[in-house]
Amino acid sequence: MISYDSLRDKMKEKGISQYALIRRWHINPAQITRLKRNESVSPHTIEMFCKILKCEVGDIMRHIPDGKA
Repeated sequence: MISYDSLRDKMKEKGISQYALIRRWHINPAQITRLKRNESVSPHTIEMFCKILKCEVGDIMRHIPDGKA
């Protein structure tokens, strides 16, 4: 499973709210919901978040082996 739990921490660290993602960067609210639910998102979405947050992929997502969640 891919977990995006660290994404919220990175957003807080950078002072970027969900509202700002939607209004300033035009992120689709459905994409934010998918990330909050640890659902599948496209590499393009991950890249956009990395650009906005000025971070690396590993800063916002991590792999959790099956049965370890």
